[in-house]
Amino acid sequence: MTDYDVLRVFCGPNGGYGNELGVVRDGSVLPERSDRQALAAKLGFSETVFVDDPERGVIDIYTPTLRLPFAGHPCVGTAWLLDVPELVTPAGVVGTRLDGEFTWIEARAEWAPPRTLRRYASAAEVDALDVPPPGEWVYAWAWEDEAAGRVRARAFPGRDDGIEEDEATGAAALLLTDLLGRALNITQGKGSQLLTAPQPHGWIEVGGRVHLER
Repeated sequence: MTDYDVLRVFCGPNGGYGNELGVVRDGSVLPERSDRQALAAKLGFSETVFVDDPERGVIDIYTPTLRLPFAGHPCVGTAWLLDVPELVTPAGVVGTRLDGEFTWIEARAEWAPPRTLRRYASAAEVDALDVPPPGEWVYAWAWEDEAAGRVRARAFPGRDDGIEEDEATGAAALLLTDLLGRALNITQGKGSQLLTAPQPHGWIEVGGRVHLER
């Protein structure tokens, strides 16, 4: 069995929740895309990262069913694990920084896969949502405190690979921040926390806590 680390990314203030991530630190053990896709499907995480160059931060990201040019929580988790100033993804170079308990990445909204951002009138409505049938990828959100930039969100990938709800989704937070044009403090899923902040020239920072599971 290929060696891999398991992280939880975008954990809550008490260290709980977050989205699990598999990271294969030595991507050379599985150089073929088909083999990487097969391992990602076997592991079953919402994303699995293969590190092709740990010093330069070159990474390759897979869901159980497809390869992604960029994804938020895999970049945040891998940035924390490798402690490098940047990550190189097929979408572009992702800036990274560590700031106390938070790990930050800097990326562009156009790198994120398409998502349907669906606003609701209250956080309670978002909490009460049932998982929709497979179809479009929906990011359901509502203001908890608009003045303070606090958002309640849930993510439904709409896939048929067994992942009905994504606990913490950096790419969707990136898109929402781009839409609203302001810094956000997002509580997603059961209790994950994502922080975002627009930057000059179309860049957006996304940050969160990372814990090593095993």
